[in-house]
Amino acid sequence: MVDATLRDTVERGIAALTTPSNRSNVPPFMVMDVMAAAERIEAAGGHVIHMEVGQPAAPAPRAAIAAAHSALEQVRIDYTSALGLASLRERIARYYRDSHGCTVDPGRIVVTTGSSAAFILAFLAVFEPGDRVAVTVPGYPPYRHILTALGCEPVLIETTSETRHALTGEALLAAHRKTPLKGVLVASPANPTGTMMSREALASVIDAAHDAGIRFISDEIYHGLDYAFPAVTAAALSPDALVINSFSKYFCMTGWRIGWMVVPEALARPVERLQQNLAISVPTLSQIAAEAAFDGTAEMEAIKHGYQENRRILIEGLPKAGLTKFLPADGAFYLYADVSDFTSDSFEFAKRMLEETHVAATPGVDFDPFRGRHFIRLSYARSADDMREAVARVARWLA
Repeated sequence: MVDATLRDTVERGIAALTTPSNRSNVPPFMVMDVMAAAERIEAAGGHVIHMEVGQPAAPAPRAAIAAAHSALEQVRIDYTSALGLASLRERIARYYRDSHGCTVDPGRIVVTTGSSAAFILAFLAVFEPGDRVAVTVPGYPPYRHILTALGCEPVLIETTSETRHALTGEALLAAHRKTPLKGVLVASPANPTGTMMSREALASVIDAAHDAGIRFISDEIYHGLDYAFPAVTAAALSPDALVINSFSKYFCMTGWRIGWMVVPEALARPVERLQQNLAISVPTLSQIAAEAAFDGTAEMEAIKHGYQENRRILIEGLPKAGLTKFLPADGAFYLYADVSDFTSDSFEFAKRMLEETHVAATPGVDFDPFRGRHFIRLSYARSADDMREAVARVARWLA
Protein backbone atom coordinates (compact mmCIF):
# COMPACT_ATOMS: atom_id res chain seq x y z
CA MET A 1 0.00 0.00 0.00
CA VAL A 2 2.81 2.39 0.91
CA ASP A 3 4.68 1.43 -2.27
CA ALA A 4 1.57 2.04 -4.38
CA THR A 5 1.02 5.47 -2.81
CA LEU A 6 4.65 6.38 -3.35
CA ARG A 7 4.52 5.21 -6.96
CA ASP A 8 1.37 7.29 -7.48
CA THR A 9 3.08 10.37 -6.06
CA VAL A 10 6.15 9.86 -8.22
CA GLU A 11 4.04 9.39 -11.38
CA ARG A 12 2.08 12.58 -10.65
CA GLY A 13 5.33 14.42 -10.09
CA ILE A 14 6.77 13.19 -13.40
CA ALA A 15 3.56 14.18 -15.21
CA ALA A 16 3.81 17.66 -13.70
CA LEU A 17 7.43 17.96 -14.84
CA THR A 18 6.50 17.12 -18.43
CA THR A 19 3.32 19.20 -18.68
CA PRO A 20 3.77 21.89 -21.36
CA SER A 21 3.37 25.54 -20.40
CA ASN A 22 0.23 27.46 -21.26
CA ARG A 23 2.27 29.78 -23.48
CA SER A 24 3.24 26.81 -25.67
CA ASN A 25 -0.43 26.12 -26.38
CA VAL A 26 -0.52 28.00 -29.66
CA PRO A 27 -2.22 26.70 -32.82
CA PRO A 28 -0.06 25.01 -35.44
CA PHE A 29 1.03 27.00 -38.48
CA MET A 30 -1.31 25.09 -40.76
CA VAL A 31 0.70 25.60 -43.94
CA MET A 32 3.44 23.40 -42.47
CA ASP A 33 0.89 20.64 -41.85
CA VAL A 34 -0.30 20.90 -45.46
CA MET A 35 3.29 20.70 -46.67
CA ALA A 36 3.83 17.56 -44.59
CA ALA A 37 0.70 15.95 -46.10
CA ALA A 38 1.94 16.85 -49.59
CA GLU A 39 5.30 15.26 -48.84
CA ARG A 40 3.58 12.03 -47.84
CA ILE A 41 1.83 11.92 -51.22
CA GLU A 42 5.15 12.52 -52.96
CA ALA A 43 6.80 9.77 -50.91
CA ALA A 44 4.13 7.41 -52.29
CA GLY A 45 4.99 8.44 -55.85
CA GLY A 46 2.50 11.26 -56.46
CA HIS A 47 3.35 14.51 -58.26
CA VAL A 48 2.24 17.42 -56.08
CA ILE A 49 2.15 21.00 -57.30
CA HIS A 50 3.20 22.98 -54.25
CA MET A 51 1.10 26.13 -53.93
CA GLU A 52 0.77 25.92 -50.14
CA VAL A 53 4.04 27.39 -48.93
CA GLY A 54 5.53 30.82 -49.60
CA GLN A 55 8.84 29.50 -50.80
CA PRO A 56 10.50 30.51 -54.08
CA ALA A 57 11.38 27.61 -56.36
CA ALA A 58 14.50 29.46 -57.53
CA PRO A 59 17.81 29.17 -55.65
CA ALA A 60 19.64 31.98 -53.89
CA PRO A 61 21.50 34.48 -56.10
CA ARG A 62 24.64 33.02 -57.67
CA ALA A 63 26.71 35.75 -56.00
CA ALA A 64 25.41 34.69 -52.57
CA ILE A 65 26.24 31.03 -53.17
CA ALA A 66 29.70 31.91 -54.50
CA ALA A 67 30.40 34.09 -51.46
CA ALA A 68 29.40 31.25 -49.14
CA HIS A 69 31.66 28.79 -50.97
CA SER A 70 34.56 31.20 -50.80
CA ALA A 71 34.02 31.87 -47.10
CA LEU A 72 34.00 28.16 -46.30
CA GLU A 73 37.37 27.79 -47.99
CA GLN A 74 39.07 30.95 -46.75
CA VAL A 75 37.37 32.37 -43.63
CA ARG A 76 36.89 31.16 -40.08
CA ILE A 77 33.16 30.92 -39.41
CA ASP A 78 33.11 32.52 -35.97
CA TYR A 79 30.56 34.50 -33.99
CA THR A 80 29.87 38.00 -35.24
CA SER A 81 28.66 41.04 -33.35
CA ALA A 82 25.16 40.47 -31.97
CA LEU A 83 23.96 43.25 -34.27
CA GLY A 84 25.48 41.54 -37.31
CA LEU A 85 28.46 42.01 -39.59
CA ALA A 86 29.26 45.71 -39.90
CA SER A 87 29.70 45.38 -43.68
CA LEU A 88 26.28 43.75 -44.07
CA ARG A 89 24.58 46.42 -41.98
CA GLU A 90 26.24 49.11 -44.08
CA ARG A 91 25.10 47.34 -47.25
CA ILE A 92 21.53 47.20 -45.97
CA ALA A 93 21.71 50.94 -45.19
CA ARG A 94 22.87 51.51 -48.77
CA TYR A 95 19.85 49.53 -49.99
CA TYR A 96 17.53 52.03 -48.27
CA ARG A 97 19.35 54.93 -49.86
CA ASP A 98 19.40 53.40 -53.35
CA SER A 99 15.94 51.82 -53.39
CA HIS A 100 13.90 54.14 -51.19
CA GLY A 101 15.80 57.41 -51.17
CA CYS A 102 16.03 57.53 -47.38
CA THR A 103 18.98 57.60 -45.02
CA VAL A 104 19.17 54.87 -42.38
CA ASP A 105 22.08 54.85 -39.94
CA PRO A 106 23.72 51.37 -39.93
CA GLY A 107 23.67 51.67 -36.15
CA ARG A 108 19.88 51.25 -36.31
CA ILE A 109 20.11 48.00 -38.31
CA VAL A 110 20.01 44.61 -36.58
CA VAL A 111 20.66 41.40 -38.53
CA THR A 112 18.34 38.59 -37.44
CA THR A 113 17.77 34.88 -37.96
CA GLY A 114 15.05 35.41 -40.54
CA SER A 115 12.10 37.70 -40.02
CA SER A 116 10.72 35.24 -37.43
CA ALA A 117 13.47 36.10 -34.96
CA ALA A 118 12.97 39.78 -35.78
CA PHE A 119 9.32 39.58 -34.71
CA ILE A 120 10.31 37.95 -31.43
CA LEU A 121 12.99 40.58 -30.77
CA ALA A 122 10.63 43.42 -31.70
CA PHE A 123 7.81 42.17 -29.48
CA LEU A 124 10.15 41.57 -26.54
CA ALA A 125 11.75 44.99 -26.96
CA VAL A 126 8.58 47.08 -26.94
CA PHE A 127 5.75 45.10 -25.29
CA GLU A 128 5.02 43.78 -21.82
CA PRO A 129 2.94 40.70 -20.97
CA GLY A 130 -0.72 41.60 -21.27
CA ASP A 131 -0.17 44.36 -23.84
CA ARG A 132 -2.73 44.46 -26.64
CA VAL A 133 -1.28 44.50 -30.16
CA ALA A 134 -3.40 44.97 -33.28
CA VAL A 135 -2.95 42.78 -36.35
CA THR A 136 -5.15 42.59 -39.41
CA VAL A 137 -7.07 39.58 -40.66
CA PRO A 138 -6.62 37.99 -43.06
CA GLY A 139 -2.99 37.97 -41.90
CA TYR A 140 0.12 35.90 -41.27
CA PRO A 141 -0.78 33.46 -38.42
CA PRO A 142 2.55 33.53 -36.50
CA TYR A 143 2.01 37.22 -35.71
CA ARG A 144 -0.84 36.13 -33.44
CA HIS A 145 0.85 32.97 -32.23
CA ILE A 146 4.16 34.62 -31.27
CA LEU A 147 2.37 37.44 -29.45
CA THR A 148 0.30 34.88 -27.54
CA ALA A 149 3.36 32.82 -26.62
CA LEU A 150 5.03 35.97 -25.26
CA GLY A 151 2.02 36.76 -23.09
CA CYS A 152 0.62 39.58 -25.21
CA GLU A 153 -2.93 39.79 -26.53
CA PRO A 154 -3.34 39.94 -30.32
CA VAL A 155 -6.27 42.16 -31.30
CA LEU A 156 -7.73 41.13 -34.66
CA ILE A 157 -8.98 43.92 -36.91
CA GLU A 158 -10.98 42.69 -39.86
CA THR A 159 -10.25 44.28 -43.21
CA THR A 160 -12.79 44.62 -45.98
CA SER A 161 -13.00 45.00 -49.74
CA GLU A 162 -13.94 48.66 -49.22
CA THR A 163 -10.36 49.34 -48.05
CA ARG A 164 -8.84 46.74 -50.39
CA HIS A 165 -8.17 44.61 -47.31
CA ALA A 166 -5.70 47.10 -45.86
CA LEU A 167 -5.77 48.67 -42.41
CA THR A 168 -6.85 52.30 -42.13
CA GLY A 169 -6.07 54.85 -39.46
CA GLU A 170 -9.78 55.08 -38.67
CA ALA A 171 -10.09 51.34 -38.06
CA LEU A 172 -6.98 51.36 -35.86
CA LEU A 173 -8.27 54.24 -33.71
CA ALA A 174 -11.72 52.62 -33.44
CA ALA A 175 -10.11 49.49 -31.96
CA HIS A 176 -7.95 51.66 -29.69
CA ARG A 177 -11.00 53.49 -28.34
CA LYS A 178 -12.65 50.19 -27.34
CA THR A 179 -9.66 49.09 -25.28
CA PRO A 180 -6.27 50.85 -25.56
CA LEU A 181 -3.64 49.30 -27.81
CA LYS A 182 0.10 49.25 -27.24
CA GLY A 183 1.09 48.35 -30.77
CA VAL A 184 0.06 47.56 -34.32
CA LEU A 185 1.71 45.44 -37.00
CA VAL A 186 1.08 46.12 -40.70
CA ALA A 187 2.37 44.23 -43.74
CA SER A 188 2.66 45.64 -47.27
CA PRO A 189 2.73 43.63 -49.51
CA ALA A 190 0.58 41.48 -47.27
CA ASN A 191 0.33 37.75 -46.78
CA PRO A 192 -2.07 36.13 -47.77
CA THR A 193 -3.85 38.82 -49.76
CA GLY A 194 -1.01 40.40 -51.76
CA THR A 195 -2.48 43.80 -50.85
CA MET A 196 -0.14 46.80 -50.93
CA MET A 197 -0.54 50.18 -49.28
CA SER A 198 0.24 53.43 -51.06
CA ARG A 199 2.58 55.96 -49.47
CA GLU A 200 -0.40 58.06 -48.40
CA ALA A 201 -2.28 55.10 -46.91
CA LEU A 202 0.75 53.84 -44.97
CA ALA A 203 1.60 57.33 -43.72
CA SER A 204 -1.98 57.78 -42.53
CA VAL A 205 -1.85 54.64 -40.39
CA ILE A 206 1.60 55.52 -39.01
CA ASP A 207 0.43 59.04 -38.11
CA ALA A 208 -2.70 57.70 -36.42
CA ALA A 209 -0.61 55.20 -34.44
CA HIS A 210 1.97 57.74 -33.32
CA ASP A 211 -0.68 60.32 -32.34
CA ALA A 212 -2.37 57.69 -30.16
CA GLY A 213 0.89 56.46 -28.62
CA ILE A 214 0.70 53.10 -30.41
CA ARG A 215 3.98 51.41 -31.44
CA PHE A 216 4.12 50.80 -35.20
CA ILE A 217 5.79 47.69 -36.66
CA SER A 218 6.08 47.30 -40.43
CA ASP A 219 6.50 43.85 -42.01
CA GLU A 220 8.26 44.46 -45.33
CA ILE A 221 9.52 40.96 -46.13
CA TYR A 222 7.85 40.96 -49.56
CA HIS A 223 9.42 44.24 -50.63
CA GLY A 224 10.79 43.93 -54.13
CA LEU A 225 7.88 41.69 -55.13
CA ASP A 226 5.60 44.55 -56.09
CA TYR A 227 3.57 44.70 -59.30
CA ALA A 228 0.94 47.43 -58.85
CA PHE A 229 3.38 50.17 -57.76
CA PRO A 230 6.71 50.39 -55.89
CA ALA A 231 6.50 49.37 -52.24
CA VAL A 232 7.02 52.10 -49.64
CA THR A 233 9.11 51.55 -46.52
CA ALA A 234 7.99 52.84 -43.14
CA ALA A 235 11.64 53.75 -42.54
CA ALA A 236 11.13 56.66 -44.95
CA LEU A 237 8.03 57.85 -43.09
CA SER A 238 8.98 57.66 -39.41
CA PRO A 239 12.20 57.18 -37.42
CA ASP A 240 10.06 55.67 -34.65
CA ALA A 241 8.71 52.75 -36.72
CA LEU A 242 10.20 49.28 -36.32
CA VAL A 243 10.82 47.82 -39.77
CA ILE A 244 11.29 44.10 -40.43
CA ASN A 245 12.62 42.65 -43.67
CA SER A 246 14.14 39.41 -44.89
CA PHE A 247 16.29 37.83 -47.58
CA SER A 248 13.85 34.90 -47.79
CA LYS A 249 11.37 36.06 -50.41
CA TYR A 250 12.81 38.49 -52.99
CA PHE A 251 16.32 37.00 -52.68
CA CYS A 252 15.05 33.37 -52.55
CA MET A 253 17.01 32.56 -49.38
CA THR A 254 14.37 30.93 -47.16
CA GLY A 255 16.56 28.18 -45.70
CA TRP A 256 19.47 30.54 -45.03
CA ARG A 257 17.35 32.08 -42.24
CA ILE A 258 18.58 35.64 -42.56
CA GLY A 259 16.68 38.89 -42.12
CA TRP A 260 17.02 42.32 -40.54
CA MET A 261 15.35 45.05 -38.54
CA VAL A 262 15.51 48.83 -38.64
CA VAL A 263 14.85 50.04 -35.11
CA PRO A 264 14.50 53.48 -33.53
CA GLU A 265 17.86 54.68 -32.21
CA ALA A 266 16.76 54.28 -28.57
CA LEU A 267 15.95 50.60 -29.14
CA ALA A 268 19.21 49.55 -30.79
CA ARG A 269 20.95 48.71 -27.51
CA PRO A 270 17.96 46.92 -25.91
CA VAL A 271 17.53 44.77 -29.04
CA GLU A 272 21.26 44.10 -29.07
CA ARG A 273 21.10 42.89 -25.45
CA LEU A 274 18.19 40.58 -26.31
CA GLN A 275 20.04 39.17 -29.32
CA GLN A 276 23.19 38.61 -27.24
CA ASN A 277 21.24 36.49 -24.78
CA LEU A 278 18.80 34.72 -27.09
CA ALA A 279 21.08 33.90 -30.01
CA ILE A 280 24.58 35.36 -29.41
CA SER A 281 24.69 36.15 -33.12
CA VAL A 282 23.17 35.23 -36.47
CA PRO A 283 24.83 32.44 -38.52
CA THR A 284 27.94 34.00 -40.03
CA LEU A 285 27.84 32.09 -43.30
CA SER A 286 24.31 33.33 -43.99
CA GLN A 287 25.39 36.90 -43.27
CA ILE A 288 28.27 36.65 -45.75
CA ALA A 289 25.93 35.23 -48.40
CA ALA A 290 23.28 37.88 -47.70
CA GLU A 291 25.71 40.73 -48.23
CA ALA A 292 26.64 39.30 -51.63
CA ALA A 293 22.96 38.74 -52.50
CA PHE A 294 22.57 42.46 -53.19
CA ASP A 295 24.84 41.93 -56.21
CA GLY A 296 22.24 39.52 -57.65
CA THR A 297 19.47 42.04 -58.17
CA ALA A 298 19.32 41.56 -61.96
CA GLU A 299 18.95 37.83 -61.43
CA MET A 300 16.20 38.37 -58.86
CA GLU A 301 14.35 40.79 -61.14
CA ALA A 302 14.18 38.09 -63.80
CA ILE A 303 12.65 35.74 -61.23
CA LYS A 304 10.17 38.46 -60.26
CA HIS A 305 9.08 38.73 -63.89
CA GLY A 306 8.39 34.99 -63.74
CA TYR A 307 6.11 35.58 -60.75
CA GLN A 308 4.27 38.22 -62.74
CA GLU A 309 3.67 35.70 -65.50
CA ASN A 310 2.46 33.13 -62.97
CA ARG A 311 0.11 35.72 -61.51
CA ARG A 312 -1.30 36.36 -65.00
CA ILE A 313 -1.79 32.63 -65.62
CA LEU A 314 -3.81 32.25 -62.41
CA ILE A 315 -5.83 35.44 -62.73
CA GLU A 316 -6.81 34.53 -66.29
CA GLY A 317 -7.07 30.76 -65.84
CA LEU A 318 -8.77 30.20 -62.50
CA PRO A 319 -12.01 32.06 -63.39
CA LYS A 320 -12.42 29.64 -66.30
CA ALA A 321 -11.99 26.83 -63.78
CA GLY A 322 -14.71 28.29 -61.55
CA LEU A 323 -12.72 30.35 -59.03
CA THR A 324 -13.77 33.85 -60.01
CA LYS A 325 -13.14 35.98 -56.92
CA PHE A 326 -9.76 37.02 -55.51
CA LEU A 327 -8.47 39.61 -53.11
CA PRO A 328 -6.00 42.20 -54.48
CA ALA A 329 -2.77 40.65 -55.72
CA ASP A 330 -0.67 43.82 -55.87
CA GLY A 331 2.50 42.15 -54.63
CA ALA A 332 4.13 39.12 -52.93
CA PHE A 333 3.33 35.82 -54.69
CA TYR A 334 -0.07 34.81 -53.35
CA LEU A 335 -3.62 34.67 -54.62
CA TYR A 336 -6.27 34.58 -51.88
CA ALA A 337 -9.22 32.96 -53.62
CA ASP A 338 -12.87 32.88 -52.53
CA VAL A 339 -14.16 29.29 -52.63
CA SER A 340 -17.55 29.98 -51.02
CA ASP A 341 -19.36 28.90 -54.20
CA PHE A 342 -18.06 25.39 -53.54
CA THR A 343 -17.71 25.04 -49.77
CA SER A 344 -18.16 26.60 -46.35
CA ASP A 345 -15.16 24.65 -45.04
CA SER A 346 -11.91 25.68 -46.71
CA PHE A 347 -9.93 23.20 -44.61
CA GLU A 348 -11.89 20.26 -46.00
CA PHE A 349 -11.82 21.82 -49.49
CA ALA A 350 -8.02 22.14 -49.43
CA LYS A 351 -7.67 18.62 -48.00
CA ARG A 352 -9.79 17.11 -50.79
CA MET A 353 -8.08 19.19 -53.47
CA LEU A 354 -4.70 17.89 -52.33
CA GLU A 355 -5.86 14.28 -52.14
CA GLU A 356 -7.82 14.29 -55.42
CA THR A 357 -5.81 16.65 -57.65
CA HIS A 358 -2.40 16.74 -55.92
CA VAL A 359 -2.53 20.54 -55.88
CA ALA A 360 -1.54 21.80 -52.43
CA ALA A 361 -3.08 25.03 -51.10
CA THR A 362 -3.46 26.51 -47.63
CA PRO A 363 -6.96 26.87 -46.15
CA GLY A 364 -7.94 30.41 -45.26
CA VAL A 365 -8.77 29.47 -41.67
CA ASP A 366 -5.03 29.63 -41.05
CA PHE A 367 -5.10 33.35 -41.86
CA ASP A 368 -8.54 34.47 -40.75
CA PRO A 369 -10.57 32.86 -37.93
CA PHE A 370 -13.66 34.87 -38.95
CA ARG A 371 -14.10 34.45 -42.72
CA GLY A 372 -11.21 32.17 -43.61
CA ARG A 373 -13.47 29.16 -44.09
CA HIS A 374 -14.46 30.75 -47.42
CA PHE A 375 -10.92 31.21 -48.79
CA ILE A 376 -7.78 29.34 -49.81
CA ARG A 377 -4.32 30.78 -50.41
CA LEU A 378 -2.43 29.80 -53.54
CA SER A 379 1.28 30.57 -53.82
CA TYR A 380 2.54 31.22 -57.35
CA ALA A 381 6.26 31.12 -56.53
CA ARG A 382 6.95 28.04 -58.65
CA SER A 383 7.27 27.54 -62.43
CA ALA A 384 4.85 28.74 -65.12
CA ASP A 385 4.38 25.11 -66.21
CA ASP A 386 3.31 24.24 -62.66
CA MET A 387 0.79 27.09 -62.69
CA ARG A 388 -0.72 25.96 -66.00
CA GLU A 389 -0.94 22.37 -64.79
CA ALA A 390 -2.50 23.50 -61.50
CA VAL A 391 -5.19 25.45 -63.35
CA ALA A 392 -5.92 22.43 -65.56
CA ARG A 393 -6.16 20.04 -62.61
CA VAL A 394 -8.44 22.36 -60.61
CA ALA A 395 -10.64 22.95 -63.67
CA ARG A 396 -11.14 19.18 -64.17
CA TRP A 397 -11.84 18.74 -60.46
CA LEU A 398 -14.43 21.50 -60.21
CA ALA A 399 -16.14 20.68 -63.53
